[in-house]
Amino acid sequence: MSATTSGKSGRKIVLWRHGQTSWNLERRFQGSTDIELTEAGVAQARRSARLLASLKPDAIVASDLRRASATAAELAALTGLTVAHDAALRETYAGEWQGLTHDEILEKYGEQYAAWKRGEPVRRGGGELETEVADRAAPVVLEHVGRLPGSGTLVVVSHGGTIRTTIGRLLGLNASDWEGLGGLSNCCWSVLGEGARGWRLLEHNAGTLPEPVLGDDD
Repeated sequence: MSATTSGKSGRKIVLWRHGQTSWNLERRFQGSTDIELTEAGVAQARRSARLLASLKPDAIVASDLRRASATAAELAALTGLTVAHDAALRETYAGEWQGLTHDEILEKYGEQYAAWKRGEPVRRGGGELETEVADRAAPVVLEHVGRLPGSGTLVVVSHGGTIRTTIGRLLGLNASDWEGLGGLSNCCWSVLGEGARGWRLLEHNAGTLPEPVLGDDD
């Protein structure tokens, strides 16, 4: 969907990664495992929510995993909006990688990891392809943004890998180039704006001074 086909322009999508979890700190691949926020993660969400509330969003949609839904709840509390939850916004299912640390993945699946970093289509741990993640997540984002007023803002609360693949799909980039977008730090966000030629990346990994990207999809 683009401005030229929808008849609406000026809409924005804020793609917000969840706050910190204990598995992020351990650099342990979470994937679809349902891990809660740490106390620091809750504090991150509250701080970021105050900034995002100033954008006066029109709608919030979030992954149904607890780390994303708890992050979204902080923004909902400030804006009075109701969060729509959708399992299609979950993080990449990564099969046997899930629960492993970064070093363990390199030790056990080094060739698979290297192929993924090269931009090859890889089922990490026997799980989903990145294109399959985009296939399920991007339509949900477009469905919700399609309900916005002409200059409305949608906040999507999701996960590092899912956000990156969704951005790549909405920008029309080749899947092999999605890695070039880089990861998001906990509770940072990226902003897409709608223009005459479709979606454009306005901000990436915004929300704080540069910090290390911890956990999934770094």
